[in-house]
Amino acid sequence: RVTMASAFRISLKPKVSDSMTHLMVDFALERHVLQALKFLPVPKPPEIDLAACLVADNCITVSWKMPEEDSRIDHFVLEYRKTNFDGLPRVKDEQRWELIDYIKATEYTLSGLKFDTKYINIRVQACNKAVAGEYSDPVTLETKAFVFSLDSTSSHLNLKVEDTYVEWDPTGGKGQEKIKGKENKRSGVPSPKRTSISTRSSARGSRDHFTGESYTVLGDTAIESGQHYWEVRAQKDCKFYSVGVTYRNIGKFDQLGKTNSSWCIHINNWLQTTLSAKHNNKTKTLDIPVPDRMGVYCDFDGGQLAFYNANSRELLYTFRTKFTQPLLPGFMIWCGGLTVGTGLQVPSAVRMLQRSENGLSGSTRSLNNIA
Repeated sequence: RVTMASAFRISLKPKVSDSMTHLMVDFALERHVLQALKFLPVPKPPEIDLAACLVADNCITVSWKMPEEDSRIDHFVLEYRKTNFDGLPRVKDEQRWELIDYIKATEYTLSGLKFDTKYINIRVQACNKAVAGEYSDPVTLETKAFVFSLDSTSSHLNLKVEDTYVEWDPTGGKGQEKIKGKENKRSGVPSPKRTSISTRSSARGSRDHFTGESYTVLGDTAIESGQHYWEVRAQKDCKFYSVGVTYRNIGKFDQLGKTNSSWCIHINNWLQTTLSAKHNNKTKTLDIPVPDRMGVYCDFDGGQLAFYNANSRELLYTFRTKFTQPLLPGFMIWCGGLTVGTGLQVPSAVRMLQRSENGLSGSTRSLNNIA
């Protein structure tokens, strides 16, 4: 490929004899200029190193290398797009490529992502001062994440529910009818981790509204396997709230942590602030500060339910048991509101803490202490 600059012109300077018998054009200067030109070859496509790529903390770190050393590379361009298809990108249902330009290193981290689809296509091209090369073969990175909304059809009538926000309503749920039965706002293909529509419908149909003092709402997606993570942020004026998981068979008068089929962390801001772990109507008070934002980690197959300070990644408490039924995220609240963050990757700091926890026996923060 040859590119000619628009401002370049060859200047002809003829030398003419006095008798005008002949005309001679001297290209010596132009030939010297042309011979001094150094043409840059088109860069070869980079190769994405899948083994070095990392998906964690709602970030994707992409690493690549050149097939051979090329000191004339000036920068790289990375493009990515979300998809629900594995393998090579497909023409049907393709989303547009998002572009990151002028990357100087051979690694780049995409941050602040919300993984509401299962896969992300990525490709990279190398550029020198003159021209950009071909894109690398696109690769597909799997972005497993647990995405759910709050199920307004399962909630107490004193709770106002909208997608991933729940608020205690002292008026007795007037106006809740406008929200009741509302489906997930998200458009597009549902998360592959969601249970089937028939499964969710049957679960909803067999469960009455919570009532009495069980100001509870459940998530609309069940956990049946794998490792999942979500976060909860409470308003400052919350009097008390609980965050945890439960089997589907929780009764309409039951509160989280007061049955043998539910586990939770309970925060009480009434008169004095306390934080405690609850299961099977047994309570263990935790002498630690209440976090502004709480992370919930559930390892269904490994039988672990852990709660974290989502800001500092400090472990608050770990339940250990063998889950025998699908789990639903559960939330109880009185006086205030909760916002749930879903579609989150398991943070790398949480993974490391879980590995170290698994290597210890007789943990001081385990289910055995309150079971």
